[in-house]
Formats: sequence, structure tokens, C-alpha cells
Amino acid sequence: MSIFDDFLVVFWGLFMIGFMTIGGYFMFRKFLKQLPKEDGKSMMDWELHYLEKSKHMWEKPEKNLLEELVSPVPELFRDVARQKIASKIGEVALRKNMNQINQDIVIEGYILATPKRDHKFLKKKLKEKQIDIKPYEHLFQLAKEDYRSDWQSQYKKNS
Repeated sequence: MSIFDDFLVVFWGLFMIGFMTIGGYFMFRKFLKQLPKEDGKSMMDWELHYLEKSKHMWEKPEKNLLEELVSPVPELFRDVARQKIASKIGEVALRKNMNQINQDIVIEGYILATPKRDHKFLKKKLKEKQIDIKPYEHLFQLAKEDYRSDWQSQYKKNS
């Protein structure tokens, strides 16, 4: 075996370990989402709960807005992102005792469900649609990067 063959074997081994590590990270995150919390339901159980309870509240324009907002997400992950964001929108609507999901609820839920890095796209999209972002500024301050353990009580104070 030549030195090139040795290098190739070592490179391939490191390459495979790297990809297995990345895959394991995403699988572990999925596993953590399935673990039950103090209330006996997992994060995924709550997502499905809010989706089921709010699916009758969606109208066509709000569904289209959600589709526009998740469009930059790579297609491979888009369904997961759509479910997560739609469940947060449903949660916001249910907590506010709404009968129907409107544009404000979609924007509010999107802001709360996405990390701070995604808000630049949202602000750009809202400007394109000529929607004022001033009513949502306090929500941008609650971005996931800045969440504290008591973010829900902060959110309730601001609502």
C-alpha cells in the first residue's frame, strides 16, 4: 500500500465519523423532543395537539402567507419547519381565544417559533407586502437566542 492509499483510508474514516456525528446530533435532537416533560407530554405531542385544535381556524390567505414564510427553508426540512411554526401559530391563537387565525397571529406565531437569524427574512417579506412591523417589535426582542427560562411570563406581560 502506498502513502496515498493510507491517506485515503484515514480521510474516508474521518469523513464517515463526521457524517455519523452530524446525523447522530439530529437524531438526538429528535429524541429529546420526544421525551415527556413535567406535564407528561413531549414537545412533539404539544405540537400535534395545537395543530389538531387549530386546523379548523386556518383560511386560505393565512395558509398562503405561512407557505411564503417557510419558502426559504430547504425542501428537505420544510415540512418539519411548517409543522413547528403552524403549531406555534395555533398555540398563540388558542391562548388568545381566537375563532380564526388572522395575519397578525401568523406573524406573531412565526416570530415566536423561529430563531433570531430568520427574522431578517420575515422583516424583508413584511416590507414587500407593505405590512408595518412596529406592532411586532416587542416580539422580536423575545427571539429564541434571547429566551430566558421565563419567556412565557414575559410574553404574557407584553400581550
